[in-house]
Amino acid sequence: MEMKQALNKMLNHEQLTREETKEMLIGITRGEYPTEQIAAWLTELAMGGVTVDVLLGLRDGILETGVPAPLDCDRYIDVVGTGGDRKNTFNISTTACFVIAGAGYKVAKHGNYSATSVSGASNVIACHGVRFTDDMDRLNRSINEAGIVYLHAQMFAKALKFVAPIRKVLPFPTVFNLLGPLVNPSRPQAQLLGVANLDQMRLYAQVYQRMGIDYGIVHSIDGYDEISLTGDFKVSTNDYERIYRPADLGLALAKPEELVAGASEEEAAAIFDSVLNGTCLPTQRDIVVANAAFGIQVMERGRKDIAECMAIARESIESGAALRTFRKFVEINS
Repeated sequence: MEMKQALNKMLNHEQLTREETKEMLIGITRGEYPTEQIAAWLTELAMGGVTVDVLLGLRDGILETGVPAPLDCDRYIDVVGTGGDRKNTFNISTTACFVIAGAGYKVAKHGNYSATSVSGASNVIACHGVRFTDDMDRLNRSINEAGIVYLHAQMFAKALKFVAPIRKVLPFPTVFNLLGPLVNPSRPQAQLLGVANLDQMRLYAQVYQRMGIDYGIVHSIDGYDEISLTGDFKVSTNDYERIYRPADLGLALAKPEELVAGASEEEAAAIFDSVLNGTCLPTQRDIVVANAAFGIQVMERGRKDIAECMAIARESIESGAALRTFRKFVEINS
């Protein structure tokens, strides 16, 4: 599809189809469009609102032009946040992944370096000496022997480098800010996603329903893209939507300062370690347990209630299983 044709269609308030959007993304990777037209396209998408078809079309294009990561595993979960809440929290999703894996579930964590906080998933993983790879033998060994594999986004989503310079100069977030959680190259059958607002929750719920995967989407009402325990939070899954209070889980209210990652990658990594070691603040442990529990519930397809899933997550930490999982992961991937 010609870029001018797409721009005219959008100016006439017509929506691009999933296939048209995929064609646009592939055309960008082939260098078929000038920078000015790509910037205009991203601007029109931002002004007109992102649709389910646009997100799915971009996802299709990124996965088709990227490096696949086929895992020798029947079922696994990714736990990820959209980012952008600007709360500078410690690595809650990444820590929860190791708790889930320590509990015996398979995890394929997809992540990147941080754009808006001190430490993203790739930052904290790299701090422990892990070397990122797209070698499938090592990746499959990791998920089979440690129960978890880490997929560094920059090694797989090749299309993103073509739009990165344009995204940097535009004064607003683009549709690509929403794509990270959807382009895990292993194509997991289950995902727990944290979003920064309720509009995103509704959008991703429709996307996941179209994708046909098991999902849980969480959002803390005060703006965190994870379960922060700083107030009420909403959960949306294949089976239900509900607003929870921390007290509903038998947990105390958290203070915002208890979630802060610190001022450096090293400080964030120290909090990550302290949770797995069992030496963290009780609130930090509870936050990780809560997020891991909803991930476990997604893997169980809702067959276990959240109290049982929390007990499983807590046992993973208290028994040392989560820490042993992480040590095995580092051993394989260093």
